[in-house]
Amino acid sequence: MNAPAPKDDAGSQPSEHELWKITLGELDEKMGVKILEESVERVVATMPVAGNRQSFGLLHGGASLAVGEAVGSWAAVIHASTMGKTAVGVDVSATHHRPAREGQVTITATPIHLGGTLTTHEVLITNEAGQRLCTLRITNLLMKRHK
Repeated sequence: MNAPAPKDDAGSQPSEHELWKITLGELDEKMGVKILEESVERVVATMPVAGNRQSFGLLHGGASLAVGEAVGSWAAVIHASTMGKTAVGVDVSATHHRPAREGQVTITATPIHLGGTLTTHEVLITNEAGQRLCTLRITNLLMKRHK
């Protein structure tokens, strides 16, 4: 009979799996994304408005969706990695609240639901004054990692 695994300081069982670390993709790099924080509880990144504007000089809605989906998916993959799994996006939706013309935006993903099969995250994009520019919701399917 095996002894139970020792508990960490928070009282939960330590994971036998290593947490996945965020690696930027080509689009993330072109958009100027920088990672500030990465954990199961929260992923935070920044992105400049410059270079991500549409023809009217505003932050492009597609740029908001792309960065929001990336940050929400990274959060899901970090959670999935605690179970030796990975995650793939199955649904994303966004509401644009106000425009941005300059500066930097902050993108923050926090979990709504962390399951063994599905995760759902809320992703907030805010400007430098802390005003909400966009709210996204992303659902990811957790799957076995393919080698």
